[in-house]
Amino acid sequence: MPRRRPARVRTHRATSPWLFLLPGLAVVTAFGLHPFLATVRSAFTDARTLSPGHWVGLANFRAMADDEQFWTALRNSTLYVVLVVPFTVVLPLLLALLVHKQLPGVTFFRSAFYTPVVASVVAAALIWSWILDDRGLVNGILHTLGAGPVPFLGDAWLLLASAMALTVWKGLGYYMVIYLAALANVPRELHEAAAVDGAGALRRFVSVTVPAVRPTMVLVAALSSVSAFKVFSEVFLLAGPTGGPAGQDTTLVMLVQRTGTGLNGRLGYASALSLVVFAVALLLMLLVLRADRKEDA
Repeated sequence: MPRRRPARVRTHRATSPWLFLLPGLAVVTAFGLHPFLATVRSAFTDARTLSPGHWVGLANFRAMADDEQFWTALRNSTLYVVLVVPFTVVLPLLLALLVHKQLPGVTFFRSAFYTPVVASVVAAALIWSWILDDRGLVNGILHTLGAGPVPFLGDAWLLLASAMALTVWKGLGYYMVIYLAALANVPRELHEAAAVDGAGALRRFVSVTVPAVRPTMVLVAALSSVSAFKVFSEVFLLAGPTGGPAGQDTTLVMLVQRTGTGLNGRLGYASALSLVVFAVALLLMLLVLRADRKEDA
């Protein structure tokens, strides 16, 4: 008869995985779950920086409906997603196709395209602000060509477009590396078979490359959608803490930061804004995944 294992050994095997997970779970609970639950609780209070506040129910969320700054910030964050995500999905794929082949000097271009990713966002924003300033490089070239200065950092819409361009430029290399990993798994035989059938480069791209990397495109779309909706640094550094002219370039995360800081910070209202950001970001991810499932069906 087979010998039964002692109860002590069975108990040890059942509990040992949790012992390995315990440090990670403790970190996630302390720095992730607990702050999130505290934010949810604070969203239903009138808490301030120096006051714990009292329960006010949905008052903070009702106040958003009458807050003009909230609707301006929501508009800017939504525009950021609509205008930035298509570029961050398509342009990195084109760059990956350019540097995918083993050509002389391709390593230099891969490094050059990835350099903005490792650069500090503060340094990148400062360089862009110098370039786009009224006396910067771009306006200097326009002046040489006889055109007047363009207020890239003085006009609300041009400032928002400049921040979007900075976001796209800084994320190109990161998403390019993701696409390179996906392109490496595309069978070469598919391209060779399509070429034998007379398909040109564009046709092979549409019929072979895009279907092969579509799961990666969905991943990039989901990541860039959430990142674009939660944008803060690029707009804050180019527009300043006031959010550009008359605060017209304020994003939702900037509004959370502005509302919840300082001695008179409205922590309850800022927490409610944070929940809206979380809910919309989660909704964006679900919509992208749902659209991908519909295409598969």
